[in-house]
Amino acid sequence: MMLAYIFAALLALLALGWAFRAAGRAVTGGAPYFRDMPLSIGFGYALGAALLLWVGYAYVLARTAPPEVANKLFFLRVAVEGLVLFSVAGWLFRLAGRHIGTAASRKLFRAMPVTAAFGILTILVYAFVAIFAGWLAPFGQAEILPQANVIPGGNPALGGDPAFPLGTDQIGRDILSRLIYGAQNTVGIAFITTCIAFLLGGSLGFLAAVLGGWLDQLLSRMVDVLMAIPSLIFALLLMTIASAWAGSERWLLTVYMILIIAVIDSTRVYRLARAVGQNIVVMDYIEAAKLRGERLPYLIFREILPNATAPLLAEFGLRFCFVFLTIAALSFLGVGIQPPLADWGTMVRDLAAFINYAAFAPLAASTPLLAAGAIALLTVAVNFVVDWMLYASSGLKE
Repeated sequence: MMLAYIFAALLALLALGWAFRAAGRAVTGGAPYFRDMPLSIGFGYALGAALLLWVGYAYVLARTAPPEVANKLFFLRVAVEGLVLFSVAGWLFRLAGRHIGTAASRKLFRAMPVTAAFGILTILVYAFVAIFAGWLAPFGQAEILPQANVIPGGNPALGGDPAFPLGTDQIGRDILSRLIYGAQNTVGIAFITTCIAFLLGGSLGFLAAVLGGWLDQLLSRMVDVLMAIPSLIFALLLMTIASAWAGSERWLLTVYMILIIAVIDSTRVYRLARAVGQNIVVMDYIEAAKLRGERLPYLIFREILPNATAPLLAEFGLRFCFVFLTIAALSFLGVGIQPPLADWGTMVRDLAAFINYAAFAPLAASTPLLAAGAIALLTVAVNFVVDWMLYASSGLKE
């Protein structure tokens, strides 16, 4: 019976798509867009319109239905409101950037899509929170309070507490404070790790591109060997070994993690830096610099690096995302950032049991999703900015 309903719905959407295409041809007098439109595109428009209608109906239901029905649609309501809020915030930030700042920055914001503006705004907010975490957090990241298992929202009738707007965990630690300190720990460590990876991989890649020969072959084969191993599994194996070396020194395990992830990710940076460097070293201005007797550091830092900035900056954003997710994954598995330091991956692992209450207590189930959402939001924001940078540096026009 269910298959029959699905088949009937697909046929109805196909008919709506055909009707949309026919109406478009009639209204526009056979405009090329509608005249050449395949039926699959019309079906896509009909499916998109149906999904939008369903989301709108479900949102109204989540706002007006009794609790036993609204609870099942709680996360959809939050997703819709979050999407609208983030879109408006990105649009307002871009609008402000077009009227405030230098002439160069205003020109930059005029050419910037809303997605990139939202990404930049999100990165700035995360950076501000990470830098001033000690002043913004109402409690310490390891401070244990008398109230445990407080529900987010601050409503005493539902088990919340106004003093803890995002609730507390099983042992009484304030979740808002741990999220703020998690930005400092997770994002800060990921940024440091990415910088080390770029310093190592970029330097060796440019060196291999300029010198070539046996050094290029040796470094490239070593990188091939490291890249042949799945990075997360390799990092997990090395972190397991490093945990035995670190012993009870938890800070030492964090240092090992930074070095391990930096070395693994530097292989990807090496590949890009070597490829970009090889395209630059054949240019005439490099040959002129060699004829002038310029030394190797001058060639790398004054001639090659300035001309490789655009692809390296884009790769830095992508590498940061991968490093950030790797650190969160290792912490979720218990071998990353160690307590008492707050970390978003560790928070997701510690609060995962609250997901079981999603059907009847969605606020309680949202506690592990706060840290997971912080991870996802920063990843999406960085990718928005990187996509815009790649588009802007490619020279393509609309």
